[in-house]
Amino acid sequence: MSLPQLAPETRNLIDGELSAAESDKTFDNLNPANGKVLGTCADGSRDDMLRAVSSARRAFDESDWSRDHAFRGKCIRQLYEGMLEEKEQLRAIVVHEAGAPISLGAFMHVDGPIEMMTYWADLAASYPYERRLEDIPFLGRQHGRILRREAAGVVGAITPWNVPLYLNIAKIGPALASGCTMVLKPAPDTPWSATHVGRIAKERTDIPAGVLNVVASSDHLLGEILSSDPRIDVVTFTGSTATGRRIMASAAPTLKKVFLELGGKSANILLDDADFEAVLPMAAMTCVHAGQGCAITTRLLIPRSRYDEALGILKTAFEKWNYGDPTNPANLQGPQISPLQQERVLAYMEKGKQEGARCLVGGGRPNGKLGEQGCYVEPTLFVDVDPDSTIAQEEIFGPVLCVIPYEDDDDAIRIANHSQYGLSGAIQTKDVGRGLAIARRIRTGTISVAGAQWFHVDTPFGGYKQSGVGRENGVQGFEEYLETKIMAVPPGS
Repeated sequence: MSLPQLAPETRNLIDGELSAAESDKTFDNLNPANGKVLGTCADGSRDDMLRAVSSARRAFDESDWSRDHAFRGKCIRQLYEGMLEEKEQLRAIVVHEAGAPISLGAFMHVDGPIEMMTYWADLAASYPYERRLEDIPFLGRQHGRILRREAAGVVGAITPWNVPLYLNIAKIGPALASGCTMVLKPAPDTPWSATHVGRIAKERTDIPAGVLNVVASSDHLLGEILSSDPRIDVVTFTGSTATGRRIMASAAPTLKKVFLELGGKSANILLDDADFEAVLPMAAMTCVHAGQGCAITTRLLIPRSRYDEALGILKTAFEKWNYGDPTNPANLQGPQISPLQQERVLAYMEKGKQEGARCLVGGGRPNGKLGEQGCYVEPTLFVDVDPDSTIAQEEIFGPVLCVIPYEDDDDAIRIANHSQYGLSGAIQTKDVGRGLAIARRIRTGTISVAGAQWFHVDTPFGGYKQSGVGRENGVQGFEEYLETKIMAVPPGS
């Protein structure tokens, strides 16, 4: 598949206008596959962010955006149609600035996320914002009640770099559909996946000025304005658990609504009745997109009774894994997003070796051109991993699989739950009933049994424990952007 020449929008969208940073400063956008500068982006400042917040606040307070459900649905559908027309440009942006393998574009990076917008367009107009509750007796007479759901207000959204277009859409879609206005702060590593959507909204939709604002910046901490400013009613963040804690603390003084989609260290439990030859090669999918996904199952639990058999199959699968240039459709693994992230992953690999895990495949920087020019890391298989070790407990966010032996089903459940995280997981078995019984005991927000897929725009996604607060996607994710009001009325009115 060939990509079009890059022609991204590099300006921010503030109060309905595409504009350079107030300071006229820009920052470089780098291609992690080769370290070259792709171009520049407006480097938003504190003043730019405050102007965007003011714009979003005014648009919410002084327009009927939150009340005109049909109009919102129309605008979101226009945004969908505009992104559909510019799909190939968006694909080129994501491949180049995120190092995303072009082979993954249909499912997780471009095509699938764009189609999600139709769901939000329909829900904006069809959601039952009001419903009548049963009348209740009080002081000798009946009283009616109406339950009403209303837009929560101004949303501050902070998104990461790993699947940037998808995550921007996953915030924009439900926030605007619910009637909120918003300010989006994308990661500095992948700014164009947000600014280009800003241009589409400006040029191809009837979204009023101030309803959607996009402020890219080289300053990672600029997003703290969104979590602390009292004019922001809701803050939503996807990213690391450490940053999520910081955002929650920053939002506490204003008691704003916060929902967070954070890290994971998900377990893939291989039961003794599974088809090892069919299932185990798929474990190399831990390396998809260089392991840069929060819900990837990075711990593989194998019954000790079949442990040696499993390791032989795994070793072959990892040695055959294709990785490299993200524009080559044969590769499912590209580079890490940056030299900083590359070094972080390599440090975890060294830590694993120091703590006694056996590195069966990979374990470092690739030789040759890949290792010299891009932010690549070898697909890596660690075995004999201690469940308490650093690489078994901390999120690496790299192409690293940790293999842990277990004794029986209870031991597997204990190991799987032995984590600060609880985002996702999987159980491989021929016996779905047995798999479900185990799944019900795993403390995690999503889990796959016998290879079944849960991911869809209508599926609430989020985690237990330190994997987050709240849910994204589905009606439940839509309702994160709504407040609840009860109106008492005379009966029959």
